[in-house]
Amino acid sequence: MTTFSTKGNQFTIDDQPIRLLCGAIHYFRVVPQYWHDRLLKLKACGFNTVETYIPWNFHEPAPGKFNFDGMADVEAFVQLAGELGLYVIVRPSPYICAEWDFGGLPAWLLADREVQLRCMNRPYLDKVDAYYDELMPRLKPLLCTNGGPIIAMQIENEYGSYGNDTAYLQYIEQAMINRGIDVLLFTSDGPEHHMLQGGMVPGVLETVNFGSRAEEAFQMLRLYQPEGPVMCMEYWNGWFDHWGEEHHVRDGNEVAEVLEEMLAAGGSVNFYMFHGGTNFGFTSGANGLTREQYEPTVTSYDYNAPLNEAGDPTEKYYAVRNILSCYTKLPELDIPPALPKQAYGLVQITSKASLFEQLPALTTPIEAVYPEPMERYGQSNGFIVYDTFITGPREEQQLIIQDCHDRALVFVNDEFHGVVERWDASKKVQFSVPLGGVRLRILVENMGRINYGPYLADRKGITEGVRHGNQYLYDWTVWTLPLDDLQALTWTVLDDALLSERSAASTATALDASDSVPNATSGQQSLPAFYRAELTIQEAPADTFLKLEGWTKGIVYVNGFNIGRYWKAGPQQTLYIPAPLLRQGSNEIIVFETDGTDRLQLEFVDQPQLG
Repeated sequence: MTTFSTKGNQFTIDDQPIRLLCGAIHYFRVVPQYWHDRLLKLKACGFNTVETYIPWNFHEPAPGKFNFDGMADVEAFVQLAGELGLYVIVRPSPYICAEWDFGGLPAWLLADREVQLRCMNRPYLDKVDAYYDELMPRLKPLLCTNGGPIIAMQIENEYGSYGNDTAYLQYIEQAMINRGIDVLLFTSDGPEHHMLQGGMVPGVLETVNFGSRAEEAFQMLRLYQPEGPVMCMEYWNGWFDHWGEEHHVRDGNEVAEVLEEMLAAGGSVNFYMFHGGTNFGFTSGANGLTREQYEPTVTSYDYNAPLNEAGDPTEKYYAVRNILSCYTKLPELDIPPALPKQAYGLVQITSKASLFEQLPALTTPIEAVYPEPMERYGQSNGFIVYDTFITGPREEQQLIIQDCHDRALVFVNDEFHGVVERWDASKKVQFSVPLGGVRLRILVENMGRINYGPYLADRKGITEGVRHGNQYLYDWTVWTLPLDDLQALTWTVLDDALLSERSAASTATALDASDSVPNATSGQQSLPAFYRAELTIQEAPADTFLKLEGWTKGIVYVNGFNIGRYWKAGPQQTLYIPAPLLRQGSNEIIVFETDGTDRLQLEFVDQPQLG
C-alpha cells in the first residue's frame, strides 16, 4: 500500500516529497502490442508518471454492452505501467474532450431527448452511474491504496469551460468515492476566471492546463488555490490538426524553455501529449464554438509530440530529456530504438463493390415518414443513406438539407448532383424534376462529433428535414451504415484493361482538394464504392504508411480493422498502419471511396506525410 497526498505546496508519496513528471499516452490510440515500447520510452525520457483518459464511448458502445478487451483493456495498460515502475494518473470523467468523438460521451445518449449533458439531470446521471458501476470496480484494485500504480484520478475535465453546476461536480466526486475510489481526486481547468470558478470543487485539488506563460497560469491558480502543489495537468507542447488546415509544428527548444519555467517555479507537469497515437476508425472528434463553425479533426493524433505517431523519438524528445536531466536523475535505461518501417510499394486494386448495389447486404432498410439523425436509429458512427422518390414535373429548385451533419453527397437517379457541407454555405445543390419523377439518394457522412464547447449535442445525419424549394419531402427509406463489418460485400473483379487504363491515367484528372467534389469526367467511378486490394508481405511485417494519391475521400480497412479517414483536402496525406495489424502473407485492404478515384492503385511508403 502506498499513500499519495499533498502536504503544504508539495505532493508526497508515503510522506516523502515528489514532483510529478508525467506524460500522456492514451491506450485507446495505440495498439496493445506497442504499449510497452511507448511506456518504456516515457520512462527513459525521465518521466515518473503516465496519464491517460478513459473514453466512455470506447468502453460502452451500446447501452449496457461493455468492452474492456484488446485496445480497450485499460486494466492491462495500467498494470503494465506499474510493472515498468511508473505511477499512473487516470482521468475517467464521463467527458474527456481529447479531440475524441463527442468528447468520449457515448452517442446513444443523444437518442434520448430527456438527457441533458454534464449537469444534474437525472436521466444523464443514471447512465453515468451504470457506467461507473462497471468501470470503478475494475480500477479499484489498481489504486495505490491497494498496492497498484494509480495515484490520482480526475473528477471532471475542464468543466469550467462548459458549465458551472457545482452540485454536478460534487455528485461525480461522490459517485467515485462511493465505489471505493480513495486516492487523491483533482480537477483541471484553463487559467481563466470563469473556468476556475466553474470547474473547482470545494476541498478538491485544482490543476491548470496551458501551453505557454507558465508563471501567469500558476499565479492565476494561486488566486483561487492559495495553498497546495501547482501542476500543469495539460502542457500543450504540440497541437492537433483539422482537415483542410495546416499541420501544427512547435519548436522543441521553445517547449523545453516553457518546461524549465514550470519546473523552476516548483511545479509538476503532465505533457499533453507525450505520445499522441492515432484516431483509428471513426473516433476523431471536431471543434465548433459557434453554431455555424465545424472543424473536423484528422485521423493522425501525432500532435507534434515528443514521440511521433509511430512512436519514434523526435528532436523535441531529446530537448525535453535534457531539461528533465537537470531536475531529476535519469534512469539507467537505454532509449528503445525506433521500430522498423517498410515501404511495400504499389498494390493494384483488384475488385470493386458499388455502395448502392450493396445496401441490402450491409444493412436493413428502415421506413420513415421523415429523415431523422442516425442516433435515433441506434447508429453511432459511419454513414447513412436517405432515399426517397420525388414526383414530377417540377421546376428547378434548391435542395435544402436542414440541418446537414456533416457532409452529404446528393444523387438524383444515381447521378451525382453535388455536395452539401455544414461548414460551407456556398455549396448548393439544385435540380428540376421531369414528368416521371426522380429517385433522390443522400449519402451523409458523420465526420466526428464536436468534442469541446457549447455545442456538444452534435447529432449526425439529417437533423431536421429535407426540402426541394420550400416543400418538405416525406416518405423515406433509411439505410444505416456503421460499416463495422464488411464481410457481406459481393465483389466484382475488375477488368484487366480497365486496371491498365486507370493505372496509366494522369492523377491530374483526379479531384482538386480545394473543390472536394467528385470528378464529373469519371462517370460511374464517382459513385460511392468499396475497392479491394491484396498486400502480400514475404517477411515479418513492419510499420508502414498508406499513401492515397489519386484518391479523394473515404476510409480504409486493413484485415478488417478500420485505420481511419483520409481526405485529399489534407493536411494529412498518409495513414499509419502499425505492424501488428498486418500479417506475413496475404493482407486484405479495403477502401471505401465516397467521391471517386482515377487511380486504382495504393502505395505503401515508409515515411508519413502529415502536412
